Amino acid sequence: MPDALASSSAPSAPPTPPVSLAALLAREELGLRRIAGPEDADLHWVHTSEMGDPYPYLLGGELLLTAGVQLTDPDHYVSQVVAAGAAALGFGVAPVYDTVPPALVAACDRHGLPLVEVPPPTTFTAIARAVWRLMAEARHRELRRVAQAQQGLATAAARPDPVPAVLRQLTARLDGAWAVLLSAEGAPLATAGRPPSPDAHEALARLARVVNPPQPEPTTSEPAAPRTAPTGTPTPPAVPPASRTAPATGPGPKTTPAPASGPSPKTTPAPTPPPGPAPRTTPASATDTAGGSHLAAYALAGGQRLVLGVAADRREAGDHTIAGVAVVLLSLLTTPHQGAAESARAAALVRLLLGADAAEVAPLLGADGWTVVHARPVAAPAGPDPLAAAALGAALGSALVDATEEGVVRVLLAGDARDIEPQPGWTLGVSSPVPASDLPAAGIRAERAVRRAEATRSPVVRDRAEAGEGLASLITPDEARAHARVQLAPIADSPALTSTLRTWLSLHGSWDRTAVALDVHRNTVRQRIARCATLLDADLDDADVRMDLWFALRWL
Repeated sequence: MPDALASSSAPSAPPTPPVSLAALLAREELGLRRIAGPEDADLHWVHTSEMGDPYPYLLGGELLLTAGVQLTDPDHYVSQVVAAGAAALGFGVAPVYDTVPPALVAACDRHGLPLVEVPPPTTFTAIARAVWRLMAEARHRELRRVAQAQQGLATAAARPDPVPAVLRQLTARLDGAWAVLLSAEGAPLATAGRPPSPDAHEALARLARVVNPPQPEPTTSEPAAPRTAPTGTPTPPAVPPASRTAPATGPGPKTTPAPASGPSPKTTPAPTPPPGPAPRTTPASATDTAGGSHLAAYALAGGQRLVLGVAADRREAGDHTIAGVAVVLLSLLTTPHQGAAESARAAALVRLLLGADAAEVAPLLGADGWTVVHARPVAAPAGPDPLAAAALGAALGSALVDATEEGVVRVLLAGDARDIEPQPGWTLGVSSPVPASDLPAAGIRAERAVRRAEATRSPVVRDRAEAGEGLASLITPDEARAHARVQLAPIADSPALTSTLRTWLSLHGSWDRTAVALDVHRNTVRQRIARCATLLDADLDDADVRMDLWFALRWL
């Protein structure tokens, strides 16, 4: 392969996208000027060094800043900086030199290293701060782009034609790339976008064989071996999701493809492998460049052994993450569904429509208990959104989804699913697991939980009624806030009083612990609590009063 395959030996990439040298030079307040070398470079970080030979201390991709304190041989110095992989050299004019040494300028031109003149008023710290700020801005743009792509791909996966829709959305998010879903034999099953050149097409087919090599036929000692492998023969391992292995960016193939089937060149037969699944020796993703296109191939999970191929005119930060989301969705969409499960679900719905009880129908769906989830979108829609609801159900692992007219999505999950993770763009309320006969009550508890989640701005709130902690959920958030505003109005404008009262109540009325927590004198705590009691006209020695105030403070 002319480019790189997935490799664990490649150096770790920086956590943020690189910054263009041109973008740094455009910051007029720095006054930087390129005086030698190429016009642009990718800066991954900033390093300052006055070593005569900084080679051992560079990682590669740096903007190396120096004032030339130990600069004696410019040509040797620049050659070492280039050998270490530095992206550019910044030379500070003053206090050592009045101008950039001409020999250093000539050496940078000769070795192809961008040289930037740093004027006396500009500090190296200011340059580093500017680079970090540019990196943060680039990272923010990348995260926003990936988040928008994830939402678009999830919506596409919920369309009636999900596989073509996901491919079309992927090509749009990768700026007009070409995407193809290949079968185990390499035949295109679905495509989207503008096809690449024939050379790129052929290289992409080779990449697909790297991540999905032909499976060797099982062999036995008998001349006419049956097609089914005998007991004890290891079966080919399943392909893991492509998101587990990121494509490398270094040069040269690093991952050895699976050996082709056929007799060994040695005369001694190979030893028989032990029973059990063999470890995966092929990468889950691979990249290449051919015909002016950047190519990538990703192995889909599941038994279909499908491959997603992508060809783009350029490769940007975040492209691999976006493609990984498409791989996960396509893996789910192309996994064969169980016909028996679908038949049982249809039978259950028919019985419900004909008047059967939920307890009678529940066994057909293969679950002893059920968990109800109520979800509200963070950005409330005008009405029900079936596509978003279906995408949420797929993320939670259930096809039993209902989008109400109020924009609330109700999901029914089999078993105890209270440990579900937060879902981006949704606020979730999760009930305790219940038998089928108690589903209506579980729905009420899930509704209360999602209201509590919205009130506390939590992504997920789980029903805690079984633990005796669900009394607060019996009151609507609007009523609770109104009660808190009225009861605490006399002290609401004093943060010191409300903070002291909240801390004092949480520490069970301890003067000393409250003083330590607030970093004030214990007499100050006593004075503030006495002031609260006077303004609220409340007996703070009464446990009922304390409980009522604590509830109000939680909603203030």
